[in-house]
Amino acid sequence: MTPTHGLYGAPIAAGWQTILADLSLILFMVTAAALANAPDGPTGPFTPALAKSQPRAPAKPQLHVAASPRGEPVSVWSDGPGVPPLADWLAQQGLDPRLRTTILVRHLSGHGRAALARATALVEAAGPRGASARIVIEEGLADSASVLLAYDAE
Repeated sequence: MTPTHGLYGAPIAAGWQTILADLSLILFMVTAAALANAPDGPTGPFTPALAKSQPRAPAKPQLHVAASPRGEPVSVWSDGPGVPPLADWLAQQGLDPRLRTTILVRHLSGHGRAALARATALVEAAGPRGASARIVIEEGLADSASVLLAYDAE
């Protein structure tokens, strides 16, 4: 068996440290690949032995609130003087099914009910696109309304 020679004719020795480092790197890559393909969340419900023996109260419906992905808007409509009606503006936009409609209503502190009513009116004005629109109502520096079209559909 002929030893491999490196730069300047020095023999290269692969000791146990190099082999261990290679195996560690392989294990890291396999673990990272498995986690990248794993679903988010726990693998199953956690139920301790005591919880199984005690009667459970009926489950209350829970509101799931989570941040939704937002892409860069392709087109924006903002409420204001001289702006075409929302239905007319939407009719001029493309009908790409990948476009998500987002209705964004900002309101001053204490104007939440009025903002909700404004968002409801915009959903109705948007017609078919309003039926699947994402609605965002948030407190801001002024009362305003916008409708965004972006490629951020799930």
